[in-house]
Amino acid sequence: MTSKKLVNSVEGCADDALSGLVACNPNLQLLQGHRVALRSDLDSLKGRVALLSGGGSGHEPAHAGFIGKGMLTGVIAGSVFASPAVGSILAAIRAVAQAGTAGTLLIVKNYTGDRLNFGFAMEQAKAEGISVEMVVIGDDSAFTVLKKAGRRGLCGTVLIHKVAGALAEEGVGLEEIANRVNVVAKAMGTLGISLSSCSVPGSKPTFELAADEVELGLGIHGEAGVQRIKMAPADQIVTLMLDHMTNTSNVSHVSVQSGSSVVLIVNNLGGLSFLELGIIADAAIRLLEERGVKVARALVGTFMSALEMSGVSLTLMLVDNPLLKLIDAETTATAWPHMAKVSVTGRNRIRAAPTEPPEVTEATAAGGIASKQTMLVLERVCTTLLGLEEHLNALDRAAGDGDCGHTHSRAAKAIQGWLKEGPALASPAQVLSKLSVLLLEKMGGSSGALYGLFLTAAAQPLKAKTDLPAWSAAMDAGLEAMQKYGKAAPGDRTMLDSLWAAGQELQAWKSPGASVLPVLTKAVKSAEAAAEATKNMQAGAGRASYISSARLDQPDPGAVAVAAIFRAILEVLQTQGA
Repeated sequence: MTSKKLVNSVEGCADDALSGLVACNPNLQLLQGHRVALRSDLDSLKGRVALLSGGGSGHEPAHAGFIGKGMLTGVIAGSVFASPAVGSILAAIRAVAQAGTAGTLLIVKNYTGDRLNFGFAMEQAKAEGISVEMVVIGDDSAFTVLKKAGRRGLCGTVLIHKVAGALAEEGVGLEEIANRVNVVAKAMGTLGISLSSCSVPGSKPTFELAADEVELGLGIHGEAGVQRIKMAPADQIVTLMLDHMTNTSNVSHVSVQSGSSVVLIVNNLGGLSFLELGIIADAAIRLLEERGVKVARALVGTFMSALEMSGVSLTLMLVDNPLLKLIDAETTATAWPHMAKVSVTGRNRIRAAPTEPPEVTEATAAGGIASKQTMLVLERVCTTLLGLEEHLNALDRAAGDGDCGHTHSRAAKAIQGWLKEGPALASPAQVLSKLSVLLLEKMGGSSGALYGLFLTAAAQPLKAKTDLPAWSAAMDAGLEAMQKYGKAAPGDRTMLDSLWAAGQELQAWKSPGASVLPVLTKAVKSAEAAAEATKNMQAGAGRASYISSARLDQPDPGAVAVAAIFRAILEVLQTQGA
C-alpha cells in the first residue's frame, strides 16, 4: 500500500514545493522554465563568486532553504530523490554568470547522478567560456571499509554551504574557495540512524524495520544502512553512533579526540519529534564533553531530511577559530538557525533555584488530625491510586491520551517519597500546602494544577482552626479555586463532579453536634454516585469536551480517582474509630 501524502500530484510535487518556498520568501525567485530557485538580488553579486547546489527534492529544507546572502546563490532541484536535469543546472550557471558574478562554484553531494549531471553541465558551461568549478562532498561515516563510490554526501554539506557562502561574501576568489572547502570537507563526518523508512510519493516504504529494530548508517534516500540493531535508550544509541564515527579503524571516521573542538549538527531526518530531538541533542553534547571534546557550536533542527523518515543524523566538523568565524558569519538564509556565537561547552547551564520563604510554624489547633492518623490516611490514598493506575488509564483513553492513571501514580509515588523523609504532620494546613507543592511539581498535567489549586486554597481556613466547620470551609475554598481557574462546573464531566457532590454533604459539618464518620460516609457515597453519573454526561470542560459524546460511555477517570480518594480516607478513619 502506498503512503499518504498531502500533494496535488505525484508528478508535480517537487515543483509545487519549490514554488511554495519562493512564494513565501521575497528574497527568492524561480528561474523561468526550470526547477531552479535563485536569489532575487543577483545583480548585487557582481564581482563575487556565485554558489550553486542542489539535488533531489525530499530533503527539505535542503537545499533551497539555504539560499541567501552569506550562503547559496541558487539551487537546482530534481524530482523526489532524483538528480536535477543537466539543462536546468546549465541554465542556473548561465543565469548567475550573466549577472556579472566572478565565477561559479557547484557544491555537489557525492551521488552518481549528481556528479554526472552537475559535471556534464559544468563542462558545457566551461565550453561556453564560463568560469565554473565543482566540489563533491562526501561526509558519510557509516562505511568501515572504502567503497569505490566514496563517501555519500549527507547533512555535513550544509556546513560547506555556510563556509563557502561566508568566503564568497568576503570576496574570496573561486579557486581559493574550492580549495578551502575541500580541506574542510575532509575534517567532518555524518552518521544517521532511523526508526522507520520513508516513502516516495506514490510508492511504498523503501525498507521495513521490525518494531524492536533501528537502522544504523542509512542514507538520505531511504536506502538501508550498514547495520540493524535492537532498539535501546537514546544514550546507548548516541554512544554507538559516536563510537562508530570516531573509531580510527573505520576508514570514514572523523578524527575527533579529547581536546578537539567541533561543530555539532543534530539533524532531524524528517519524522522525529522535537521531544526526541532534544533528548538526542542532550545525549550527544553530554557524551562528547565526557570524552573531552569541546562543542563549539550546536545546531539542532531539520536541515537535510529524508521525507518523513523517523530518524536523526549527527554531524561532527573539526573547527578552529578562523573556521568558526565563517560559521558565525551573517546569513539571510531562512533555514540557517539563529544561534549564539559562543561555545556550548564551558558554559554554566544551571541557575540556582530561588530561595523559598521560611515556613511559619503553626500551632496544632485543638481537634486537629494527629500525625499518625494523617500518615495512615496518606499511605492508604497512595496505595489506592497505585492500584487504580491501569483502570484510570483505560478510562482516559476514550477521551484523552490515556495517562490519567500515570499522573495519579506519579502523585502517589511523590507523596510516598515525602513520607519516607519523616515529615512533621501535626498541622493540617502545612500538610495540605506541602501536598499542593508536591503535586504541582511531580504530578504534571492539568490534574496536578487542579489538585494543587484545590489544596492550596483548602489549607487557608485550616490555619486558624481545625474543627469540623473549618474542614467544611476548606472544602468550599478548594472548590471555589478549582472552578475559578479550571472553568469547569458541576455537570461538565470532570473530577469536579465528585468533589462537588462530596462538598455538598460536608456542609453538614458546619451544624452544631455534627459527627465525622456519618457525614463523611454520605459524602463518599455521593462522590461515588457522581463519578458513575459522569458516563451519562456531555463533557463541558477539559480534553473530553472535544470528543463526541457518543464515544464517552465510561465514567470520567478524574471523577473516579477523586471518589476513590474519599473512600480511602473514610476507610482509615473508620478503622481508627474517628
